[in-house]
Amino acid sequence: MATETTKNKYIEAVGRRKTAVVRVRLTAASKSSYIVNGKPLTTYFPVKELQVIVQKPMIDAATKDYSVSIVARGGGIHAQAEGAAMGIARALTKADALLRLPLKKAGHLTRDPRAKERRKFGLKKARKAPQWSKR
Repeated sequence: MATETTKNKYIEAVGRRKTAVVRVRLTAASKSSYIVNGKPLTTYFPVKELQVIVQKPMIDAATKDYSVSIVARGGGIHAQAEGAAMGIARALTKADALLRLPLKKAGHLTRDPRAKERRKFGLKKARKAPQWSKR
């Protein structure tokens, strides 16, 4: 769904992972750039592995003509990076429906449902019980 701001058109999508919620906006541009929470990608995600996770959908879709604006909330930085990748993939499919198949095959459009299990009363963690003693 393309939305028109004052002068730039952008495509918006949401990606999630664990408790992280990431909003992604793609704007047409001559060369790609990434801004995460008002900072450049290399500043917000200093680890190279996380930068690669965020950029992977653009590489798999073979497109470089978008400026990417990311707003990430909640979770840890790894969950935010994976949520951003999912948001970028969803926005790319909104921009061009033909990109859906390669992004789907690469696994970018499937949400990872795994999250931390809640702690139950009487237990130390979600499943770990206190040590049993016979006497």
